[in-house]
Amino acid sequence: MTALRQKMIAAMRQRGFAQRTHNTYLMVVTDLARYFHRSPDTLSTDDLQHFFNHLVQERGLSAASCRVYLHGVRFLYLHVLQWPSFDVPLTVPKKPQRIPELLTRDEVRRILAACQNAKHRMMLELCYGCGLRVTEVCHLRVSDIDSQRYQLRVTQGKGGKDRMVLLPVTLLDRLRDYWRAYRPVTWLFPSALFPDQALHASAPQKAFTQAKRLAGVERVGGIHSLRHAYATHVLEQGLPVHQLQRLLGHRNLQSTMRYLHWLPNQQGRSVSY
Repeated sequence: MTALRQKMIAAMRQRGFAQRTHNTYLMVVTDLARYFHRSPDTLSTDDLQHFFNHLVQERGLSAASCRVYLHGVRFLYLHVLQWPSFDVPLTVPKKPQRIPELLTRDEVRRILAACQNAKHRMMLELCYGCGLRVTEVCHLRVSDIDSQRYQLRVTQGKGGKDRMVLLPVTLLDRLRDYWRAYRPVTWLFPSALFPDQALHASAPQKAFTQAKRLAGVERVGGIHSLRHAYATHVLEQGLPVHQLQRLLGHRNLQSTMRYLHWLPNQQGRSVSY
């Protein structure tokens, strides 16, 4: 391991970055070094401009992927190599504004019913019933269930934030049935091969894809569609936007407001506290 790589890992650990961010940023810097066949600490701003032109024009990366590279490179030069500023005019494609294909309540019901594995079905029900990200579901612990208050603790969600979400009575009853059947000890959804570890996110993702196919639902989208469905359905039921923001764990209200824009009959609603 090079000294620069060690220094970058230390800088990310100090800031509490998630392991996924570690892997992504290290991949970005590795690509940068391989492209020039030399260490990134020898590169100039012109070199960086050339690299980003290469990503856009030659590799044809999407706007989202280009921004991942931008964030990784900027972190390296500002927080690891201690550049006083990062004045590199990086032009990346404008991020397209697309409205996802939102699942209806009936489609969600059919997908959940089509999932034959009880463990995976419980995970999908939590994604929809509590609006959780798939990684948040995978890392739930038995102790995160507060049956007295009908709440669920989400520990270290996106951005390293903890939050409490509402746990509907029907979902709590389903969790009790699941616990009686599987008797999990620490992780609510442990890996079958490594019981002391949480189940990998690929398992519920594959289960969702298969269940959606069996249910005959042809809308485009992965397991995150269940979180989108939760958000749009509770908004249609009248939940205030600022409350949804807290339940979803959004730092910025604008991230939550997009759900209003996706629902034509909700666009006239104001944000009230």
